[in-house]
Amino acid sequence: QVQPAESGGRLVQAGNSLRLSCAVSGRSFSEYQVAWFRQVPGRERAFVAAIQWSDWSSGFTYFADSVKGRFTLSRDVAENKVYLQMNSLKPEDTAVYYCAQTTAWDSDYYRESSYYIWDLGTQVTVSS
Repeated sequence: QVQPAESGGRLVQAGNSLRLSCAVSGRSFSEYQVAWFRQVPGRERAFVAAIQWSDWSSGFTYFADSVKGRFTLSRDVAENKVYLQMNSLKPEDTAVYYCAQTTAWDSDYYRESSYYIWDLGTQVTVSS
């Protein structure tokens, strides 16, 4: 069973950047889909971004409208990590960010139910 390990959350000022990393353990699957969700107190967890890749394709990336143009996704094949680069951070980006993983591409990449492995989350706080 794979278990992502996420790191990188901290307090930053608005306008600054932050990068979250998610270590994907396990290289034996032909397809991967890794996503970030975020949650603020009193609200449901919300989709942020997702990346898909496979043995035969570099894959695709998807972003929520609220972060499109500010957040990017990348993958380090050697380290087997996925990075969420968050630029031009806003106070409304403050949340606990969760990395989630599944081993098959899913057209419902934005749904929590598409993922079966979740990390414990990391707090990102953006001060104004």
